[in-house]
Order: sequence, then structure tokens, then C-alpha cells
Amino acid sequence: MSFHKPADIAGIAIEAGVQKTKLSLSQLLMLGFLGGAFISIGFLLDIRVIANLPAEWGSLANFLGGAVFPVGLMLVVLAGGELITGNMMSVTMAYYARRISLTRVLNNWVWITLANLAGALFVAFFFGHVVGLTESGPYLAKTVAIAQSKIQESFVQTLVSGIGCNWLVCLAIWISYGANDVAGKIAGIWFPIMAFVAIGFQHVVANMFVIPAAIFAGHFTWIDFAGNVIPTFIGNVIGGALFVGFIYFASFTKVGRTEAVIKKAS
Repeated sequence: MSFHKPADIAGIAIEAGVQKTKLSLSQLLMLGFLGGAFISIGFLLDIRVIANLPAEWGSLANFLGGAVFPVGLMLVVLAGGELITGNMMSVTMAYYARRISLTRVLNNWVWITLANLAGALFVAFFFGHVVGLTESGPYLAKTVAIAQSKIQESFVQTLVSGIGCNWLVCLAIWISYGANDVAGKIAGIWFPIMAFVAIGFQHVVANMFVIPAAIFAGHFTWIDFAGNVIPTFIGNVIGGALFVGFIYFASFTKVGRTEAVIKKAS
């Protein structure tokens, strides 16, 4: 199972960021929709697995939920999709390398965020509400409990939790860039994503699913949703664009080496 060294991954991530900004609007919307839906399906699977577990299992339930949630990001990376949290790293790295403008960064972020929201709301409404997968018995109770835990944190707590989340999410994507085969990418994705879910960090796209799922069931409000998503988004930006993107760009790239690695990656 071969892999790239961190300095090589930096070049791959930069080139990936450049290519993401070259997608047409229709591609951004369709792939962004899939990204939001895939992460939501991972979260839905999490809820369906752990909702019936006995309380005596304690934090083991968090681990089991974390163990199945990564299927969402695996689908995004391997099947194809666009996810705002990952783009917070790769697209900004392309900007740091002066390959794209700030306008292109913001354009990508805006459309992918909106498309991710659409995908998450689709899963929350049709699978959660219409089919009833988050609105029956223990599944409703677990959905509401998770949404409540997200909403009840203060602005600062949510923001800091968002930093921790996207630090791990972007490390998962970073490691997946470093692997050359499917098995390596799956392993690279699984461990960091399992960790962020088991810890309980705040992920903006995951929250775009679970909080609306609770709202569709008659709990909480869209004001509660906005109050969570805003600090979560800011924290995710810091975790992805600074804690991973900037630190690794500053540590592993120089103009000459970056250009050489990009040519190798392409």
C-alpha cells in the first residue's frame, strides 16, 4: 500500500483545490448536493445504529456511531462529491499558492455550502420525516437529543468545537490524498472521522441534517438552526483553512517545490 509524503500531499491538495474552482455551476450544485446527502446518510446510519443501545453502554455507543458515520465521507471522496469542509482546506491551499483568486475561493464556498444544505435537507425531510427514519420511537429521541446537544452549546463553545471537527475532517482528506489505492483512502478517512464523531465535535454539514431532522419532527426552530450553523461554519473554516491548510502549506511548500510536485501530481 503505497503513499505520498506530506510534502507531496501538499502539491496534490493544491492541485485538487484548483480543479474544484474550475467546476461549472451545474457541477458545483450537483456534486455539492451529493456531498451534503452523503454526509447526512452517514449521520442517519449513526442514529439508526446507536438509538436502541442500552444506556449502560455509555461512551461505547459514541464509538459505534463514530465507526459507521465515516461512510459519508468515503462516498464523497471515492464515489464523487463536493463538501464545503474539505474545500476549506484544499481550495484555500490553492489560494495560498497563488493559483486562484480570493473571488474564486468565495464563489466555490458559497455554492458548495448552499448545495450541501440542499442535500442535507433532502435526506432530513424525505428519509427522516417522510419515511420516518428519524421520527419513530428511540430514533426520534436520539435525533432530538443529538440536535439538543448541538444547539445548547454557547457561540464560543460551538466555534471551538467546529475547529476541532474540521481539523480532523481535513486530516482525513489530507491522508486520503496521500494514499494511492481505495483501501488506503478508506483507512485514512475512517480513523479521523471516527474520532471527531465519537468526541462530539460540530460539523456544519452534519448539523445541517440533524437539526432540521429534529425541526421537521416538531422540535426546535430555524432560529436555533441558524444560531448553531453560523459559529460552526466559522470554526470549521479555522480548523480547515488554518490548522491544516495554512500550517501544512507553510511547512511543506516552497514556490519551486510546489510547482514540481503539482506537475508530478497532474
